[in-house]
Amino acid sequence: MSAASAAALLVAGLSITATAMAVELRPDHPERYTVQPGDTLWSIAARYLDAPWRWRDIWQENPGVANPNFIYPGDVLTVTYHGGAPRVRVEGGMRVVRLKPRVRSEQLDAAIPTIPVSAIGPFLSRPVVADEEQINAAPYVVGFPDDRAVAGVGDTIFVRSIFAEPGTRWEILRPSEEFRDYESGERLGFEVAYVGGAELVQSGDPATLKITRMALQTTPGDRLRPAEEEEPIRAFLPRPVSDAISGHIISVLNGVSQIGQYDVVVVDRGSQDDVQVGDVFGVYRGGHVERDRVKSRKDEWNWRNQSPLTTDFWYGDWEVTGWLRNKLDDNAPLPLHVEARNKTEDYVVPFWPVGTAMVFRTFPRVSFALIMSAKAAIHVGNPVSAPPQ
Repeated sequence: MSAASAAALLVAGLSITATAMAVELRPDHPERYTVQPGDTLWSIAARYLDAPWRWRDIWQENPGVANPNFIYPGDVLTVTYHGGAPRVRVEGGMRVVRLKPRVRSEQLDAAIPTIPVSAIGPFLSRPVVADEEQINAAPYVVGFPDDRAVAGVGDTIFVRSIFAEPGTRWEILRPSEEFRDYESGERLGFEVAYVGGAELVQSGDPATLKITRMALQTTPGDRLRPAEEEEPIRAFLPRPVSDAISGHIISVLNGVSQIGQYDVVVVDRGSQDDVQVGDVFGVYRGGHVERDRVKSRKDEWNWRNQSPLTTDFWYGDWEVTGWLRNKLDDNAPLPLHVEARNKTEDYVVPFWPVGTAMVFRTFPRVSFALIMSAKAAIHVGNPVSAPPQ
């Protein structure tokens, strides 16, 4: 699907009737903005809104052009108001494209995409996520015609139980990371990496195939599935995820430890949880228990001075954390005493937003999402839910 189609899907039919709940523009929004090469609809929306996924609330179609929904480099966007509600549209509704002789016009006049597709390109069709049952049922590489340990392009492989027409194409896949629910630990599936492609030479058990493509060297145990002709989704309609859906980041696909803008993460919610392509999650930090260091300094238990005659000695909400053996003076009653602290010293850190992530691919139990913004370092385990409005 073309970038122009992606732009059309985002902004098609977005003339919204003004209501009391009309979205507010950023105080520093531009009154006029010239669209630049490399812009995306998300980055432009972020100039006008604190919540870029609400772009369709302010976009106004432009009459008098072939397609009123596209936005192109060189377009000048202006802000107008209708019934007190802000609207953004292309100035004048007309577009002029200057072409030099023998220069192709497609790139000069290409509508800008919703998000930087290059950031998610490697993940649009591969890797995939499969459950244990699917992996166990798939045909697998059992060996090679000689004693080699691995195989590459042009090599022959033997695969258990493939019965199909010679010439059919197959993908070679390798199960790797296991995904689990962050809270319950329940298995959600396995990341399955793309190893290469192969063509069936002779069906049987084992079948004979020839490797035609290679991303990794093929080894015994690699699984196979029929090659799919499905066109990966490249057009996205951002919208806030339902308030009823929440989860956690459980993995990052490009091997970084601190997650930032345009990194790809895995969320432990998928299509079975009603997550859809285009859903925007807010990424949060907080929800963990911290010690109140101010209160703890005031409420430390002085075991020497605490009297059995006080109510707190018997009924105080104390938590035993260990035993201490101190060098004591001659008047100390015991050389070994308990260490305790008041349980009320702990508090739960409030949740606070640190970024946003947009889902671009879903599986039954997990989803792949692109980090669109990051105010602070994001980590595996951070909770995700509806973004702040």
